[in-house]
Amino acid sequence: MPARRSGSNAAPVPADAINEDLGRRVKKLRGDRGWSLEELSSASGVSRSMLSEIERQRANPTLSVAYRIARAFGLTLQDLIESADSASAIQAIRANDTAQVFRKDKQCQIRTLSPLNLEKDVEFYEVRLPPGGALRSQAHIDGTREFLTVEKGGVELHSANSRETLAKGDSATYRADVAHAILNSGRHEAVLFLVVIYR
Repeated sequence: MPARRSGSNAAPVPADAINEDLGRRVKKLRGDRGWSLEELSSASGVSRSMLSEIERQRANPTLSVAYRIARAFGLTLQDLIESADSASAIQAIRANDTAQVFRKDKQCQIRTLSPLNLEKDVEFYEVRLPPGGALRSQAHIDGTREFLTVEKGGVELHSANSRETLAKGDSATYRADVAHAILNSGRHEAVLFLVVIYR
C-alpha cells in the first residue's frame, strides 16, 4: 500500500507504520463485531489467509484489498487506514450510521457510540432491550469492568452471583470478567448506556 502524506508539507508516513496500524485496526474491528476470519472474508471478498497476514502485520495489501475490507466494516478507505496523528480532532458518530449497529435481534439492539476505527481500552454503547429482552455475556478478559446507566425503563443486572434492580436514572458498575447479564423484566423498552473498560 502506498504511503500517504498527512499534509502538503508533511513527510510521508512510512509504509511499515501504515501496515502495522491497518493490521491492528482490522483485528480490533473484527473483534468488536464478533466476526471470525471466515466471516470477514465472506463480507469483504478477501481471502482468509490474506486477512490473517494483514492482522499479523506481515502483508502489504493493495489499495483494492484495503478498500474491500473497509467496505465490509461500513467505513471509508481513509477511515480504515488513517493514522491517529493525522486524524481530525473531532470524530462525529451520526445517529443514522448503520455501520455503528453492533447487534440487532429480538433480544436487544446494541449501537456502538465509540469510534469503530480506533484502538481503545474503553468502549461506549447504547443498548435497547424490548420487554423480555436480555443481553447475556460470557466473562471478558481479567480486570474488565462495565458501567451502566439506565436512561429509560428498568432492568435486572446480574454479575456472577450478585443481582441488582435498576430503574431510570440509576447507574451501576460491576465485574465483567465473570458471566454477566442485563435483563428487561418490565413491560416497556429499556434504554441503557454501557461503558466497557478493559484493564
